[in-house]
Amino acid sequence: MANLTIRGLDETIKATLRVEAAKQGLSMEEAARQILRRAVMGPGTEAGGLGTRVHELFRESGGVDLELPERSVARAAPDFTMRKA
Repeated sequence: MANLTIRGLDETIKATLRVEAAKQGLSMEEAARQILRRAVMGPGTEAGGLGTRVHELFRESGGVDLELPERSVARAAPDFTMRKA
């Protein structure tokens, strides 16, 4: 992956990007990547794979609350010590 440094960015733009990224649960870098991807590739271009699409689907619907089972006691680790026969 390539790196890109943007100098001279207006502080208002940076602050707005930070707020918008936080609203979407993204880092500023990821938000900037998505903006650049849409600007260069077009609005209909999907990025990411199946996991990304599933994440977007559930994020748009407000998420899903799952019932988590109670934790149980972990079983003991196996004993791999060598024993003489």
